[in-house]
Amino acid sequence: MKGSLIILAFFATGVLLGSNKFLPEFMMENDLSMYALYVLMFVVGVGIGADKNSWSVVKKMKVKLFMVPLGIIIGTGIGTFLISFLLSDINYKESLAVGAGFGYYSLSSIFITQMHGETLGVIALLSNVLREMFTLLLTPILVKYFGKLAGIAGGGATAMDTTLPIIVRYSGKEWGIIAVFSGIVLTILVPFLVTFILEVM
Repeated sequence: MKGSLIILAFFATGVLLGSNKFLPEFMMENDLSMYALYVLMFVVGVGIGADKNSWSVVKKMKVKLFMVPLGIIIGTGIGTFLISFLLSDINYKESLAVGAGFGYYSLSSIFITQMHGETLGVIALLSNVLREMFTLLLTPILVKYFGKLAGIAGGGATAMDTTLPIIVRYSGKEWGIIAVFSGIVLTILVPFLVTFILEVM
């Protein structure tokens, strides 16, 4: 929980400094978050590569490895389908499309906006941003009570990048490769699933 509070504190500090323009111009004008993410990914990659046990989990899981993203797809689908019955302005198809972003807010919100309109696009953006933030904040609790895969499931598509460091920290380095694999599969599937849900279903 301490780690989550530290992350939240840094995020809140960044929001306050950015909104009040207390930072140098070059920080305000350039997107430095991508560079920070590159450094994080490099450091996590070094940690996974140096850990001899990292590949042992992959060898043990074999075909079961594909069950991780499949389970996330099914779980997210069931959850968003059930939630749709509690929302008067969103039907099950729209709810499923929003959930099919799996945390990949930039791509999914663009697709949904183009295919269904700005309102649902904004909902998709907020929903998937919140999924990423909740994963960053709640992974310690999720892993403690629901197991090593809980953080990966929570992160969805973001398990391969932005939420990977927190997943590796609390699930262990050996689960980092599974997180990256699952995140890549989900990222690739986002445009296909969103399109299928909105146009075919």
